[in-house]
Amino acid sequence: MSNRFTSGQLALLDASIAARRRTVAQRIAAHRAGRSRAEQARDVLQQDGDDAPQRSADREVDLALTDAEVVELQVLERASERLRSPEFGRCADCGGDIAFDRLKVQPVAERCIECEAQAERQAGLSRAPSL
Repeated sequence: MSNRFTSGQLALLDASIAARRRTVAQRIAAHRAGRSRAEQARDVLQQDGDDAPQRSADREVDLALTDAEVVELQVLERASERLRSPEFGRCADCGGDIAFDRLKVQPVAERCIECEAQAERQAGLSRAPSL
């Protein structure tokens, strides 16, 4: 574990990540209702009625939400693994420390504020850096 953070700080971050993982996993389960991605899409398409275009749009939105949540769950799982690494809390770009206050807000952060702002500028984002 990282020596930059106290065991209490690491426990707080671990609990935050674990709680978020449970929430996202529950949302994925609710979206899928025990069905595979293909079954989920088929069920939406097979609904009765004359609103096929709307059902198609609903299916796409539902699948996109589920896909986004699956990606978020993967990000959270990687953050949980990093938390146990001696390099946790180091910026992936500059190698500097990521502030604990930033990690409290965004425990999956892989970059310090400055590097995240730079990455977002390079990606063409015009909004303020995310925490």
